[in-house]
Amino acid sequence: MYLQFFNLKKEPFQVTPDPSFLYLSRGHEQALASIIYGVEKRKGFVLIIGAVGVGKTTILRAYLEKVEKDKLKTVYLFNSNISYNNLLKFLLREFGRVPESDDTCDMFYQLNEVLLNEYKQGRNVLLLIDEAQNMPVDTLENLRMLSNLETSNEKLLQIVFSAQPEFEKTMNLEELQQLKQRVALKAVISALSQEEGLTYIRHRLKTAADKEPVIFTPYALKEIVSVAKGIPRVINVLCDNSLITAFGYGKQKVGLGVVKEITRDFGMQKPLYLRWRLALVVGVAIAIGALFGLSGKTSALFRARSSVANQPLSHVSAHLPIRAQVVSVPEKDQDDPVREQARVTRKVSKGDTLAKLIKDVYGYVNPQTIRMVKKANPRINNENLIVEGGEIVFPMKKGN
Repeated sequence: MYLQFFNLKKEPFQVTPDPSFLYLSRGHEQALASIIYGVEKRKGFVLIIGAVGVGKTTILRAYLEKVEKDKLKTVYLFNSNISYNNLLKFLLREFGRVPESDDTCDMFYQLNEVLLNEYKQGRNVLLLIDEAQNMPVDTLENLRMLSNLETSNEKLLQIVFSAQPEFEKTMNLEELQQLKQRVALKAVISALSQEEGLTYIRHRLKTAADKEPVIFTPYALKEIVSVAKGIPRVINVLCDNSLITAFGYGKQKVGLGVVKEITRDFGMQKPLYLRWRLALVVGVAIAIGALFGLSGKTSALFRARSSVANQPLSHVSAHLPIRAQVVSVPEKDQDDPVREQARVTRKVSKGDTLAKLIKDVYGYVNPQTIRMVKKANPRINNENLIVEGGEIVFPMKKGN
C-alpha cells in the first residue's frame, strides 16, 4: 500500500514472524543461545518464557532457519493442546512411521527405536512445543517419560518449550515437579527497553529499505515505544497503521500527531474530544459562577475537577449549579466518518490498491475510511490484497 511512497522494498512491520527482520535484544539473544546450546549438548528440556507478542515464535523460526537439516531432525508442535497418546502418534507420523498399535506403551517403545536409528545416523532430534501453556497437565506429566529415551550418556530427544509466563505456575504443580527438575536451561524474553524499542524500529526500517530511511520523527518513535510498553507485536501494529495514515495524508514523515491519532483509534489513549468536553464543562461552570456571583460554589467545582476527570459527562453535569446543566449531544460514530446515504461501486484494475481507490473516491484516506470500506465489503480480509477485476462498494456521504 505505502511501499513506493516511503521508498521501501517490503513491509517492515508485519505481525507474522519473519526471521529476516530478526532483532536480537539481550533477552532474545539469551533465548536463542539457550536453544542452540541445549540442543547441541543434548541437554533434554529447554524453557523459553515470554509474554504475548515479545517474539518467542520469531526466535524459534530464526533458529530453524540456521540449523543444519542433515544433522538435526526437527518436529514443530503448533497445537500443544494434545493428549499424550496423540502426541506419540504425531511424533511417529512425523518420522513417516505408522503406529503399530494404539497402546501407549507400544508406541513409546516404537518411538524409542526410531530415535535410536536417528542417533546411529548421526542426527539429533528436536521437538519444539509452541504455546506450551496450553498443554494438558496429564500430557506434561508424561513428557518426562520421553526424557528417559537416551543412550548411556546422551539424550535421544531434545524438547524446547516456548510459553507464556503462566506456564511456570503450571510447572509448580506437585505432579509436575519431576518434569520441572528436568529443565536444564531457561531463558526469559522481556519487553524491550525504550532504547531497544527505538533500535528495533530503526532495524526493521533499514531491513525493509536499501538504507535506513528517516520516516518517523523522534517524538513519534518515543510515543510508539512508550504506548506499546516495549512489546514488539504492538510496536509493529502501531508503526504499520501510522505509515498507512501518513500515506493517506500524503505526509512523507510520521509525526507525533499521526501516532496519537492511531493510539486513540486503538483505545490506547483517552480520545481528545473527551478532554475538550471536560474542559468545556469546567469552563461553563466557572463562567456561570462568576456571572451569578456563585464564586464560592465555582471555586469548589474547580477544586473538584480532578475528582470528576474520569466520570461520564452526565455524572459531571449533575454536580453543577442548575443553570450550568449541560445537555449531551450524541457523538459522531467514530467508525463512520462518512454518513452512509448512498454507495458507488468501483472495479479493481491492475495496480490498484484499496488506499488508492479510497482516495480516488473520497479525496482522502485514513484508518476510519479503510475500516468503513472493509465493513461494507466483508470479503476483504486484508487491505493490502484486493483482487483484480473484483468490485468494491464505497458508501457515500449525503450530497455526493
